[in-house]
Amino acid sequence: MKARILASASAAVMLSTFVGAPVIAQEDQSAGRSEGEAERSLDKVIVTATRREESLQDVPLSVTAYQQETLSEKGIVSYDGLARETPGVVINQPTANFNNFTTRGIATNGYGANLQAATAIYIDELPISSNGNSTILDPTLYDVERVEILRGPQGTLFGANSLSGAVRILTKKPNTRKFEASALVDYGLTDGDAFRQRYNGMINIPLAEDKLGLRVVGFYRDEDGWVDNIGTGVEGSNSLESYGGRAVLRWEPTDALDLQLMVLHENSQPADSGLTNPNRGEFIRLTDRPDLFQSDFTNYNFALDYDLGFANFTSSSTYSNIDGKFIVDLAGTFNQLIPFALDAVGYDETFVQELRLASADGGNWDWIVGGFYFNKRRDITYDYRSSQEFLNARGLTGLPDEYYLRFTAYFDQFETAGFGELTYRFSDKFWVTGGARYTTTSVQSFTNAGGYNSNYLALALGGFSNVPITVFPVAAVEGLKVEGDKLSYKLSASYKPVETLTAYGSISTGFRSPVANARAGAVSIVNPNDLIIPNGAKSDSLTNYEVGVKGYWLNGKLAANLAAYYIDWKDIQVQANRLSDQVQFATNIGGAVSQGLEFEIAAYPGNNLSFFLNGSLNDSEVTDVTPTEAAISGAKEGISLSFPNFQGSATIRYDWKIGELTDAFAAATAAYVGDFPSMFPNVPGNPNLVAPTFDYTDAYTVVNLQAGFSRDQWKVLGYVENLFDDSSITYVHPEAFLDSRYARLRPLTFGVRVNYEF
Repeated sequence: MKARILASASAAVMLSTFVGAPVIAQEDQSAGRSEGEAERSLDKVIVTATRREESLQDVPLSVTAYQQETLSEKGIVSYDGLARETPGVVINQPTANFNNFTTRGIATNGYGANLQAATAIYIDELPISSNGNSTILDPTLYDVERVEILRGPQGTLFGANSLSGAVRILTKKPNTRKFEASALVDYGLTDGDAFRQRYNGMINIPLAEDKLGLRVVGFYRDEDGWVDNIGTGVEGSNSLESYGGRAVLRWEPTDALDLQLMVLHENSQPADSGLTNPNRGEFIRLTDRPDLFQSDFTNYNFALDYDLGFANFTSSSTYSNIDGKFIVDLAGTFNQLIPFALDAVGYDETFVQELRLASADGGNWDWIVGGFYFNKRRDITYDYRSSQEFLNARGLTGLPDEYYLRFTAYFDQFETAGFGELTYRFSDKFWVTGGARYTTTSVQSFTNAGGYNSNYLALALGGFSNVPITVFPVAAVEGLKVEGDKLSYKLSASYKPVETLTAYGSISTGFRSPVANARAGAVSIVNPNDLIIPNGAKSDSLTNYEVGVKGYWLNGKLAANLAAYYIDWKDIQVQANRLSDQVQFATNIGGAVSQGLEFEIAAYPGNNLSFFLNGSLNDSEVTDVTPTEAAISGAKEGISLSFPNFQGSATIRYDWKIGELTDAFAAATAAYVGDFPSMFPNVPGNPNLVAPTFDYTDAYTVVNLQAGFSRDQWKVLGYVENLFDDSSITYVHPEAFLDSRYARLRPLTFGVRVNYEF
């Protein structure tokens, strides 16, 4: 398949070169295209995927960019809407604040417990992606300059943990020259009676013209749920309240110096998980108490940008903290036989410093050099609980309360790096780029003294009654420091035979930080002969081979991006579970290959019509695993990774005038995502037995409609999401501890959005 994909891509490059040649001669014949059509075409998009402003057409990698207008029209306020319309990307979203992107098939499951996410997520300069079994903020996308989704490893410019790609949320800077204000209100109804309301607002004030500006953004979301929890008795239990905003102060004391201070805060409080159990009903779940994945995030950033003439110097200093709750009913582990739950509360403190020096535009040479420092400390309280009712009924005594295991731990993670990229332009038609990044990483886990453990699980599972529970202290443990150093590199060549066409080929590498296991060295209380939890997993790495072509024809009426890739993934970080007590830990197994084709097409044939089509073909599978690795992970050679063979979307849009002052539009989008496996198929520790939790997501198509009009500063539109009320399964949790492991599409939702810009 590798040969077929690369051959197809090469043929596409040659075909595009041939078709592109006569375009310049046809420009005068196509001069009737409207200004609006020109602005929507792909060749007009400016991105900073290479840490400098550059036309999307000239960037030698696969990038999809979303402007704020598109996000607002489509009602994209979080990650799920982005993923459905981006080729080569799926979102694994069990519930609010629990998100993992999978890019180009680089995933063993959609959860990634104990593992760093393979696709990095950034808010401006701050990486906010984290490991799979922790709360990850689902930020509100309003008043953003752009969202860029970069496919393929971004290890040179974005560091460790951009193994398969990066998602960049770039916020808008204050305008020091004029007053601006905007508001967006969204009222919707889901599943007939679940009301949602979303409020967003922005005000920009030039405090001193051309010198000082303040931009303040705020939002509030209050959304009823549509999943019923029969354990807690709450209908629509997965309701959500979220609020926050940011304030940015920008000072331009001279034409060369730009200083910016930003404070961002978001608080997201879903009342319960949205995961369901198909055996109990379509939108039914069961827990003894609500599962809570809640996040309270504050971010402070100071950025300096100084034009030195020959180069531009950038410094970005970021401090952030996150309070996260990970409270989950684990009773599914033992088929609801006994109460078993985890109340984990975490606190992350992160500091990031980046310095960059980028050459001024012009000349044959473009270069960028920089340094990066990252430190995150995560403190976590682990409280495993039974229930007082169960303890009383069994006559189990000796615990101070309903918690049978309590301890605190923390992780220290460091990353330092130096990086650089150099581009040489032989001519306007041909240029080459080389880049490298040397990174050192370390992570270490610590268990604090002062907690306690007990033999509750052994007694409860053994059916014992009227006996005292033995309680013993948790000793302080200093885990082994897991360290690594890696050299990431990128090489690319770009060829522009005509102004409207760019072809490129590239080789790039990426890796993830090593992982320290929280309970390294722990012995199973249920079965002391079971394996002892290892210290952690070393870095995994991949190499991405890619060819692509980007072009536009007919004076911009047709634009297309095409990319083909082959990825070699080695030393795969995987999660494993100890059989006796289901304690999770991270380890490494052999290798896998992912190969595929991605495309984006935009057409503006005239008569106010627009068409957009994108998609990806992917074939990814495990290619190398030893019998020992298969036994511990459940993997085997030839099995597919957790990614669909095909996914894509198509949009048709019609614009027209109502009178002289009113613009109207109508649009429909159909997005398709193929099915994919939720995990490796076999039981860890028993490679001949298919895991009872193994399953596939559904293949599904979701259709959304929008129609509206704009006049002066106002835009009003109505929308329908999930027109055919498809309830397909979009995610399957890979672990047995949950009774409800399946996420579904949000039911039919319709509503209205009102936008005002001043």
